[in-house]
Amino acid sequence: MKKAIVIGACGQDGYFLSNSLEKKGYTVIRVDQNNNISELKYLPHNDFNICNSSHVDRLVKKHKPNEIYHLAAFNQSAQDNYYETLSIFNQSIVVHEVSLFNFLTSIVKYSPFTKLFYAASSHIFGDPPTEVQDENTPINPISLYGITKASGIFLCRKFRKEHGIFAASGILYNHESSRRPINFLSKKIVSGALATHKGSLKKLELGNLDSVVDWGYAPDYVEAMIKILALPKPYDLIIATGKKHSVKDFVSAAYAAIGLDWNMFVTQKKELIKRITKPLIGNPTKIKEVTGWVPSITVEEMVKSLVEEGRLSDQ
Repeated sequence: MKKAIVIGACGQDGYFLSNSLEKKGYTVIRVDQNNNISELKYLPHNDFNICNSSHVDRLVKKHKPNEIYHLAAFNQSAQDNYYETLSIFNQSIVVHEVSLFNFLTSIVKYSPFTKLFYAASSHIFGDPPTEVQDENTPINPISLYGITKASGIFLCRKFRKEHGIFAASGILYNHESSRRPINFLSKKIVSGALATHKGSLKKLELGNLDSVVDWGYAPDYVEAMIKILALPKPYDLIIATGKKHSVKDFVSAAYAAIGLDWNMFVTQKKELIKRITKPLIGNPTKIKEVTGWVPSITVEEMVKSLVEEGRLSDQ
């Protein structure tokens, strides 16, 4: 039976990934955002820390997992009041770089056949020269989140070149599910549509309705991660749909799913725009070529599914 460690298991992607791996017959060791860990006997749950190299060494040495998925992330939604303070930068470095370095080092020392997946982000491209990015687009981050996620990719490349280990990364574009917290735009729209349908919300106020996003479905994206680690050699691959949709498209699909015309219930309020960012659209050609991965549903189908799940949870 294969064994996998999922770091960031309580997050959206970690939840879907852990469940998918278990269905495939894996034993899954979950590490959550509070550094709690399942199936660990030698440290109290609240004492384990992914940023403590000795803790990581003991974990990897004990379990020698077939696979490690590093999904831990410290970021803020575009809906948050976002200020890139030194504290945020420090936390980003610790979560995205230090903890990754610890796991890469432990693999080299104690489990050289372990395959590692690192969850990077489209934010590594910053303000790209082209509307659509591929694996050859220059990495040029402009946010602290993007800078530290880019550093993670370079760490993976360094370790696989110098030490010959399997360290791959996925450059993930926006992907959603019902497990998003309310401060994420997708959740805000779906929750707003459902509240409108129930009569508890008269107007949903949003920022720029013309903003363009490459939206995917989170359960699809974790399957891409699994496929990347099933390859015979490591890659850094874009995980995206390659299709662009506006916020207005998302809103329209959400309200249509409950039989309402969004124009009657949604207003654009520019004061709600926290960050102005250039659209990021990923080219998924390479991941399709090397793994066969393609999204299982369209954005419209995803939005309808999110609305239906929200309806069921409200009952």
